[in-house]
Parts: sequence; C-alpha cells; structure tokens
Amino acid sequence: MIREARPEDEARLRAIQTNALDEPWPELLGVGIDGPPLVLVLDIGEPVGYALVVPDHPVAYLAEFAIAPERQGQGLGTALMDGVLDRLRTGGFETVRLTARANDQRVRSFYDGFGFSVADELPDHYDDGDGVLLVRDL
Repeated sequence: MIREARPEDEARLRAIQTNALDEPWPELLGVGIDGPPLVLVLDIGEPVGYALVVPDHPVAYLAEFAIAPERQGQGLGTALMDGVLDRLRTGGFETVRLTARANDQRVRSFYDGFGFSVADELPDHYDDGDGVLLVRDL
C-alpha cells in the first residue's frame, strides 16, 4: 500500500534514509512528514520505502526516493514509483524532475525504465561527482 507519511513513521523513514541514500536530506524529510513537501510511503506491514516530492505546480521534484537496502531487488521500488507517478498525475502535475549521479548506471537504468530522460548535465552536483537532471512528462 502506498500512503502519505504519518508522524509515527519518522524513525523508520529516517533509518531507511540513512541506510539507503549517499547524501540524505534529513531536514527536508522531517518537514515533509507533516507536508508539504509530500512524503509517500510504501507500507507492506511496515514502511519499506518512501518518496519525498517537492511540489511546484505543474512540476514535481522528486527529492528523495529510497527503499530499505535489505528489501531492494524485490520490485518494491517499481511499485513505489508506479504509485508516485499515478499520484502526481491525478494531482494535476505535468512533469516530474529528479537528479541522479551521472555514473550510477543501476539508478539511471531504473529511471530510464520509467521514461525519464536527461534534460541537463550537472557538473560537481554531488560531493563526489557529477549529476544529471532527469525529466519525465506525466
């Protein structure tokens, strides 16, 4: 089930954030749980992943997307992304943007599978390298 985050999710989401993301944004997650931004949770008896979306109608920026490391490779990221895209589409958004590491082929392949394409290159975007801006119309 994909649902909006609740205050009682915060400890579990922070653990996922810390363990799954190289450069997490803890302050934004804390604010997002109370919204806006929007935090959508993939819950299969407990939260196993989340997407943090910053809305700027008609564009949504996917600031964080994380699945608990021990649950990766089970199709949960696909389920969460499908839910996020459906939610944004029904919410009247027209475009989704996100950034990714330019050299992370696993992540890039994941987003490519959902129709995201490179809109811009972002030199030195991350502490340890370049990024890309990925965009997808809804």
